Amino acid sequence: MVTVEDCSKKRIVKEIKVDLDKCIGCRACEMACSGFHAVPKFSSTNPARSRIRVIVEDRKDVYVPVRAGDYTPAECNGRNTYVINGKEYSECSFCTASCPARDLFKAPDSGLPLRCDMCADDPTLPVPMCVQVCRSDTLTYVEREEESREEVTYDEVESGLESLANRYGIDKVADLVARISRTKS
Repeated sequence: MVTVEDCSKKRIVKEIKVDLDKCIGCRACEMACSGFHAVPKFSSTNPARSRIRVIVEDRKDVYVPVRAGDYTPAECNGRNTYVINGKEYSECSFCTASCPARDLFKAPDSGLPLRCDMCADDPTLPVPMCVQVCRSDTLTYVEREEESREEVTYDEVESGLESLANRYGIDKVADLVARISRTKS
């Protein structure tokens, strides 16, 4: 097995905490995120490109910001239901994963999954855009140190790319990798 990376050190864990009691449903986080990830930056705003979405129940004034997580090639088996202020929500409503069961965190033009990257770009922002624009302090940014030992292999990377290629086609994946490499160089 060929190892890409073998780490035995402390790492910084970045986290966005959400206080649901404070969210007013303004969706400024969605707009800022979509603008930040537009090409070129801030050239447009399209909430469908946002890596954060606010799940809304207007009649009950319930707003739940949910960030895009990792892609998963299969639907989960969890079908729990949550009741908030008398309204039932499926577990999928609060799931951060991009999966075949829903289109919540998929790019509208390519269909490729979106993932929150904490606005890690060049230069990396000290605080993600969604947190910067949140005037109700619903979203707060926290960094903490954590001991880690992680090993990533070429096999895992290859498996992930192969899964995406099988799902979306090699051309779309190749275009995405090319676009990412242009922004990182």
